Amino acid sequence: MTKPIYILNGPNLNLLGTREPEIYGAMTLDDIAAACAAHAGKLNQTVEFRQSNHEGVLIDWLHEANLKASAVIFNPGAYTHTSVALHDAVRAIEPPVIEVHLSQTAARETFRHHSFVASAARGSITGLGLASYLLGIDAALHCLHH
Repeated sequence: MTKPIYILNGPNLNLLGTREPEIYGAMTLDDIAAACAAHAGKLNQTVEFRQSNHEGVLIDWLHEANLKASAVIFNPGAYTHTSVALHDAVRAIEPPVIEVHLSQTAARETFRHHSFVASAARGSITGLGLASYLLGIDAALHCLHH
């Protein structure tokens, strides 16, 4: 059986649906997880969907993904803009990593314009809400087959 795609989510994403819905929309993280599982299922792929508010846990999951995942869809949340450690963890693993964000980070506060993860990831998809995740799955599968 094919290894799952890990979909990893960083801090505060557990608050989706109630946190700034004008920016992040009304979907909960559980809604996004269900949509990702359904989309991946249509492509004969499984996902392992996780969220943590802790940087070290995200790093551990990236290390685990190196052995157990075919690819990684990664929304590092605010750590995107602060974490060299996550950058290094993404660079250190073999599976392709696609960075995703619900909002268009480049159109937000200046401190959100730089991503430490982007230069280590295979690609980035931002600003498309749920579609960022679904296109991330498509992009990961494209990377695996090309």
